Amino acid sequence: MDQGHTTERSAATSPAVSSKQLIGAVIMLALIGAFFLLREHWSHIAGYWPYLLLLACPLMHLFHGHGGHCSHEGDSSKK
Repeated sequence: MDQGHTTERSAATSPAVSSKQLIGAVIMLALIGAFFLLREHWSHIAGYWPYLLLLACPLMHLFHGHGGHCSHEGDSSKK
């Protein structure tokens, strides 16, 4: 009654790497690359911090606008 079945898996039936795992690996490689890039070029980048800080305010207004989450449009206590 031994039919000689084997328990080996073929390449077609092995589970593939999911897209979430692939995206996670790419993000981790990008973070590692950014770390080493910043580490080597920190002296060049450090001089631009004051300008980047000043640029952050107009960019936040551009993307978030004034008021944000504190708008009183649906407030029923106003008369």
